[in-house]
Amino acid sequence: MSAITAAGTTLLAPTRAHARPVAPDADADAFVRDIYEQYGSLLVRYAARLLDGDWHKAEDILQETAARAWKNARYLRPRGEQIRPWLYTVARNLVIDHLRTRQIRPLELMPVEDLDASWDSTESTLTAYALLRALRELTEQQRTVIRLMYYLECSVAQAAEHLGVPPGTVKSRAFYAVRALRRELEKQGVGGE
Repeated sequence: MSAITAAGTTLLAPTRAHARPVAPDADADAFVRDIYEQYGSLLVRYAARLLDGDWHKAEDILQETAARAWKNARYLRPRGEQIRPWLYTVARNLVIDHLRTRQIRPLELMPVEDLDASWDSTESTLTAYALLRALRELTEQQRTVIRLMYYLECSVAQAAEHLGVPPGTVKSRAFYAVRALRRELEKQGVGGE
């Protein structure tokens, strides 16, 4: 409790048990670099194992874990070697949060035209434009299977369940859709070797 004096009376103001720290000091950056050096690869492997081999998401988990360590550096630094269990617990909780979020949010499909391509180079922008033009030339069925299989990265079983067709039909549609897309891109002078 801290005392506050107002007009000659002393009031007791409650202190917060978990007071939010002020911005981490300059040593926090070095602290996080040390975490990456000592535990980075271990945490990525741990998260990837929990995520069934999703290395990209595991790297996101590592970054979020490091960000939380940075925010709490003034509390964690004195713990030294005892930080390892804290890091693993944070990573595990982030994986659990990610998996719960995926269960809550159903697979949503969006039109190809609404996809936000945020590439940097002019060449990739032109390629994206050519790809969108080529996709418009495909049938709706072909665009849907490409969207499911290659953009949303659904498995054959997931795509089959979503489309209400057998897995063999999805494989066949994907094969012919990719072939048609390749033909359209070649007409535009994109791709090929």
